[in-house]
Amino acid sequence: MKVTYDPEVDVLRIVLSDAAIEESDEDKPGVILDYDKEGNVVGLEILEASKRTANPRSVEYAVTG
Repeated sequence: MKVTYDPEVDVLRIVLSDAAIEESDEDKPGVILDYDKEGNVVGLEILEASKRTANPRSVEYAVTG
């Protein structure tokens, strides 16, 4: 998994897989889901991230279980 934030365009991108993106869909306004050819979600983009998250420059990661 890879998380990037581009402050110039205010986009937070989360890549879940290296699979090629076959289709993208703006599921909700400002949230774009990327799908591979099998229909699996392989990434997502959050537009205007600074308005939708507390701090798009900060990532917290935890493994539970």
